[in-house]
Amino acid sequence: MGVDETIELSLQQLDDYEFRIRFDGTALADLATDEAAPLGHNAGPNPARLLLAATANCLAASLLFALRKFRNAPAPLRAKARARIARNAQGRWRVAGMEVDLQLADAATSLDHLDRALAQFEDFCIVTESVRAGVPVAVRVRDGEGREVHATGGTT
Repeated sequence: MGVDETIELSLQQLDDYEFRIRFDGTALADLATDEAAPLGHNAGPNPARLLLAATANCLAASLLFALRKFRNAPAPLRAKARARIARNAQGRWRVAGMEVDLQLADAATSLDHLDRALAQFEDFCIVTESVRAGVPVAVRVRDGEGREVHATGGTT
């Protein structure tokens, strides 16, 4: 993205709380979403799950980008993400916090300039940095040997 960009999608209700999302202007397949029971029928992920998935995916892609920027060719990354859903002061359900654990397959010592990549990758993530304006997001990175090599945001 070199200039400002607008992305668009269309949403169509299919049944009860089930919707079809069409990603306008792309060849991407439509996506079904739905609320969990008792409102919906679990025919697809609900919006909170999509937000969590978008955050985790963006962080993993940003870490991969940062590692490759320093000429690394890391083995495939994995991520595990959790969102805490809680009532706010008005009694409404909200995403109260998220935690994303990123797992490198490589040992930290085998990656060039890992410290520099870790210092900047979160800033590359447009979703996480946008979400953080309203929702705390904790991020941890572990290397292929299980050592924590990065942590921000505390716990949610």
